[in-house]
Amino acid sequence: MRADTYFYKALLRNLAAHAGLRARRRPDGLVRALRSRGIDVVLDVGANAGQFARGIRAMGYRGRIVSFEPLSAAFRKLCANRSTYAEWRAVQVALGDEADTRRINVAGNSQSSSFLDMLPRHVDAAPKSAYVGTEEVVVKRLDDVFDEYCAPHERCFLKIDVQGFEEAVLRGADRALERCVGLYLELSFVPLYRGGLTFAEAIERLAARGYALVDLR
Repeated sequence: MRADTYFYKALLRNLAAHAGLRARRRPDGLVRALRSRGIDVVLDVGANAGQFARGIRAMGYRGRIVSFEPLSAAFRKLCANRSTYAEWRAVQVALGDEADTRRINVAGNSQSSSFLDMLPRHVDAAPKSAYVGTEEVVVKRLDDVFDEYCAPHERCFLKIDVQGFEEAVLRGADRALERCVGLYLELSFVPLYRGGLTFAEAIERLAARGYALVDLR
């Protein structure tokens, strides 16, 4: 089981403590949060075909979006989907903890593709997610490209959905995290990928970086 989680910086910790852990039933809850915190740029890491970005656009977010997607087939769909929207950029690259080229496992459903080995419980629960091949992709660190996409005066929000590879993305984003007002992660309560970051581990690591959990969907 995976869940979407929101984290905000320590300056909002009092708000988080007051609100506690709560589930938002309104689908536009994230967009309202982006507006209320004056987010200028959403960094969409693990964009696939642009589902997340299209969702927040449809719900009213009008700021800039930069979507990162390494897989060639998914990237072609991403470019087609973003073509009718202003202020949405697509970048064909994976993000991780070192600049390199490496092979990624391509899933039958595309969205479950990952650098990590998929565990049997994942395939048992979703047979169409099984790997069907590999592809060589470019990997960069967010810290190395952050200034290209986020100006010093802009308020940035980081979304990460990389199928267990979240910890590597975060390790490569040490400086970027100092600039990001909030994070949105899709995380597993139980391991679905070998070595993948779980929900409990993410809470601990991000708390050490000054983030507090404010929402769970």
